[in-house]
Amino acid sequence: MKTIKYILLSAVLIGFTACNDEEDFEELLDNPTEEVVFPELNAGEADFSKYIAVGASFSGGFTDNALFIAGQQNSFPNLLSQKFALVGGGSFTQPLMNDNIGGFVSGTTVVVAPRLFFNGSGPAVLPATPTTQIADVLSGPFNNYGIPGAKSFHLGIAGYGTLNPYFGRMASNPAATVLGDAVAQNPTFFTLSEIGGNDVLSYATSGGTGIDQINNLDPSTYGSNDITDPNVFAASFSATVDALMANGAKGVVANLPYITTLAHFTTVPHNPLDPTNEAFGPQIPLLNSIFGALNPIFNAVDPSRAIVFSETAASAVVIKDETLDDISATIAGALNASPTFPAFIAQFGLPAQAVPLVANLLGNTYGQTRQATAADLLVLPSSSIIGTVNEDYATALELQGLPAALAAQFSAEGITLPLEDKWVLLPSEQFAIKRATDAYNETIDAIATSKGLAFVDFKTILQQASTTGFASGDFILTTDLVSGGLISLDGVHLTSRGYALMANEMMRAIDATYGSNFEASGNFVDAGNYPTNFPPTLQ
Repeated sequence: MKTIKYILLSAVLIGFTACNDEEDFEELLDNPTEEVVFPELNAGEADFSKYIAVGASFSGGFTDNALFIAGQQNSFPNLLSQKFALVGGGSFTQPLMNDNIGGFVSGTTVVVAPRLFFNGSGPAVLPATPTTQIADVLSGPFNNYGIPGAKSFHLGIAGYGTLNPYFGRMASNPAATVLGDAVAQNPTFFTLSEIGGNDVLSYATSGGTGIDQINNLDPSTYGSNDITDPNVFAASFSATVDALMANGAKGVVANLPYITTLAHFTTVPHNPLDPTNEAFGPQIPLLNSIFGALNPIFNAVDPSRAIVFSETAASAVVIKDETLDDISATIAGALNASPTFPAFIAQFGLPAQAVPLVANLLGNTYGQTRQATAADLLVLPSSSIIGTVNEDYATALELQGLPAALAAQFSAEGITLPLEDKWVLLPSEQFAIKRATDAYNETIDAIATSKGLAFVDFKTILQQASTTGFASGDFILTTDLVSGGLISLDGVHLTSRGYALMANEMMRAIDATYGSNFEASGNFVDAGNYPTNFPPTLQ
């Protein structure tokens, strides 16, 4: 039972008022609109002749959960290069994918999925096969080293291309490092953006299944979903800036947003179970009867762990919370000792001899369980599994002796089967993300200040977008999925319009630091010229 519905794109109607009488027409003739004369564009102290971008997915133009040509062409570094070209900037080469499908194939096997598109109700995977071979290597050199998936300490790893195909396809040689290849271009100007984002992002999108590696200074021991220690980040970021500035290059850096404010973590509510839903509503009395056998045990331990579904209002999903005391043995013991439990399981067609089996199953299933609260964040992919039957779990229950129908009934994700850790960011996990992000941003701010670099406060921009909205030209951009205009269909990365905004904020910072006049000369990017989504026909 899928209960989440995405916001539909709404049409915006703009009315134009015409002059309807001779008097209005004569007034316009007497008071013609004055043409705005902008000053000539100048670069100030900046030298854009060799611009290099270093970063991760944002720098690469990653959008709708993929890298593809149209997204790369609208990457903020590419947009900046077009403006830099007006004041001495050189050519800007990107490692373009083969198509607008996104993803990779190895031979004929799809190994990285295509991009997402909006199917009228929500994000869906484009039904097409990628044409970019994962093992193909392009001829460089390149100007855009925005590598999707790259963490701060990855930039200096020799042979990183064997670990990340997005760098592998553009690396100068199999043993190359991202930073080494970038610095070899001898940049006169650079952007360094979203370094540190992936150091917390994989932890967040995995629902906090990784480890917060605070105080572990050896990143070679980290798992792919772990949070990078702030000191490891600081050393990596400092080394990156030093290398890029070694020959006197100037540049601009951006700090990191709180990723938990993005649509990937805010779209799915904690209480999506609708009593008017035909697949869920009729089951509520039976569900409350089942949990009614457990709630006295929960109430004795911690009343907040009791599970009740409302027949008149939306109910929260049931989740596993690994921070709770595990009371599996307590549940099993209490049910085994209950004189009424044999009659309880009899309503499901089970004999009294099944009491130990069912008691242990319920204990193991609900030992660390509660209903979600507004403080919990459900990741975007959870919307597609809430209310569905977990077939693997149902099969396991059948193997333990439950009838198939009953096994399926106890395998409904988020209802009778608690959502696993990978679907939910608990408050403690959100705190770990924020603590690391704050530490990374302190480093970025300190280094930008000490090195005299231009600085973009991307954290504040996205905070504003997630609350009141952020004004860009004629648009108010928000972080709402689909309708907000800023965040793409994957809920994390920006739309092309969002990257246009990012380019403008970069130029604003360059103006303030190096005395250029991109804004005053009317050379900001018109965000309205860039799309918020791509049609499925674009391939």
